[in-house]
Amino acid sequence: MASIDKVSAGWRARWRTPEGTSRSKTFKRKVDAEQHLTSVEHSKLTGAYVDPRAGRVTFKSFAEEWRAAQVHRPGTASQIETNLRRHVYPRIGDRPIGAIRPSEIQSLVKWLSSDSDGHRALAPATVEVTYTWVATIFKAAVLDMMIPKTPCQQIKLPAVEHKRVVPLPVETVEQLIEAVPDRYRALIVLGAGTGVRISEALGITNDRVDWMRRTVTIDRQLVGLEDRSPVFGPVKDKRNRPRTIPLPQVVVDELSVHVAKYGLGPGDLLFTGSRGSAISRTGFSETWMAAAGPLGIPQGDGFHQLRHFYASVLIRAGESVKVVQERLGHTSAQMTLDIYSHLWPEDEDRTRSAVDGVLLVTGRDTNVTHKAGQGR
Repeated sequence: MASIDKVSAGWRARWRTPEGTSRSKTFKRKVDAEQHLTSVEHSKLTGAYVDPRAGRVTFKSFAEEWRAAQVHRPGTASQIETNLRRHVYPRIGDRPIGAIRPSEIQSLVKWLSSDSDGHRALAPATVEVTYTWVATIFKAAVLDMMIPKTPCQQIKLPAVEHKRVVPLPVETVEQLIEAVPDRYRALIVLGAGTGVRISEALGITNDRVDWMRRTVTIDRQLVGLEDRSPVFGPVKDKRNRPRTIPLPQVVVDELSVHVAKYGLGPGDLLFTGSRGSAISRTGFSETWMAAAGPLGIPQGDGFHQLRHFYASVLIRAGESVKVVQERLGHTSAQMTLDIYSHLWPEDEDRTRSAVDGVLLVTGRDTNVTHKAGQGR
């Protein structure tokens, strides 16, 4: 039962948690103690009761428990661990999770966005990702009844400027194909001719290629190596949907020559390193930079630039947003438009082409028509 006692410091309110544990809090005024007990009893009845002591757990302690319980892909799990350890724990890791205020979260965002205290400013997109995980952890704390509400409310984030994709010219892609070591020539052709991600390409095995129908099935990617053996994981699509991509003849020919010359690797991998083992993503990046640098190809996107090239080829050929989305394995058509909308013809151009294609008049003397119009 709840009760109120007179003590030297004022009025002490006593109550029991839903689990039966005794709790107390002292107030200067009796009316405040009464109001507190009323609030406690109401929250117990509605299932919204939050034990004040639960919020004493540090943010880092709760975040680590939360992280260990999540079912994340290896890449995502690694990203979360790194972001929290480097960018979040130094600021709020040792703070009681129930004592962190919105102003502290806003201060964290500002700190991440600027050079201060030996911390280098993060890109706006990285700040946004880091904040998203922090907000997710606080939301989980609310659901676990650790805190009554999240401090991640009305937080202003730095504006993210999306870089406009500029696809590589055909001539540059052709030069790149010739510049890489012969062992990786087919890998570059595959990237340019199918738009697969580098981890997807490095994870392709012979059974995923239908040589007769000229298609390749992308249903997994290479996520790591263990004793030089490939470790596969799901594709980047959140729904883990496999996709089948048509193989242009030029890609089929290059892959055929590649397999005939270098054979298949462990687990029938199409692409292997000089020692015949699977190729890591970071390992191939050195090969890419060595070939791309002298050609003036901008650093940053790496093999992903071939994905942009493939998308631009499809768009230039008149393929729909839906087709481009399916070929690239994007989660939604909106995602495709967010990246490549500027590559599609403008509405005005499509309107002119549509009407000209239907109302094309042959044999008309346009000069006469123009003069007739002037005489009116």
